[in-house]
Amino acid sequence: MPTRISTTHCLLLTLFCSASLLGQNGAAPPISAGALVFPVIMEQGITAGKTPVGTKVQAKLAVATLMEGTVIPRSAMFSGEVTESVAKTKTDPSRLAIRMDSVQWKQGSAPVTVYLTSWYYPAQEQNGQDLQYGPQQPASRTWSGQGQYPSEDSKVYRPFPGSDSGQASSVPTTPSATTSNQRIRMKGVESQREGDGAIVVSNSRSNIKLDKLTTYVLAADELSSTK
Repeated sequence: MPTRISTTHCLLLTLFCSASLLGQNGAAPPISAGALVFPVIMEQGITAGKTPVGTKVQAKLAVATLMEGTVIPRSAMFSGEVTESVAKTKTDPSRLAIRMDSVQWKQGSAPVTVYLTSWYYPAQEQNGQDLQYGPQQPASRTWSGQGQYPSEDSKVYRPFPGSDSGQASSVPTTPSATTSNQRIRMKGVESQREGDGAIVVSNSRSNIKLDKLTTYVLAADELSSTK
């Protein structure tokens, strides 16, 4: 009886070691993106009907994304191709399909299968600092003319030309563009899954155009909510 248990144990250990070696030496399996979304910025403009099928495309990841324990860092590069590109006609909508097959970054790479969806993250403005007083911090009363502007009650305070002391500054704040953290659908654009699993986006009003400024959404599956 002891001999039989020992033999069984050795057999299991051998099988385990063989599987481990196979995992180390074999090709890395594709990472499953599941329900994850990848906000990306295209490296080139793409127009349905003008950009030919088979065109190689790349897109840069806008936000680091954790996927099954692997951190895909910001600026990682997705690579793939245009798989469908049809211009709008009087009777048929514009159609566009882009499949990304891999993602690469400085410390590594991984095969993936994700598609362009009908979602994007809109840009929004946020106000910058008030140029009248600079950073909103207490100013030194011995200001030498360098560094931050002093507060109004400082002896060396001088308002900008054309402004009146005691009144609201006429100097506008400086707006800066930021990306919203909530995605929305592209206007007039729908998406559908084809028989081969690919996602195709369409627009019955105009030709679909992707630019190099907008943050688009890549995903493995169709998305139906903003969460």
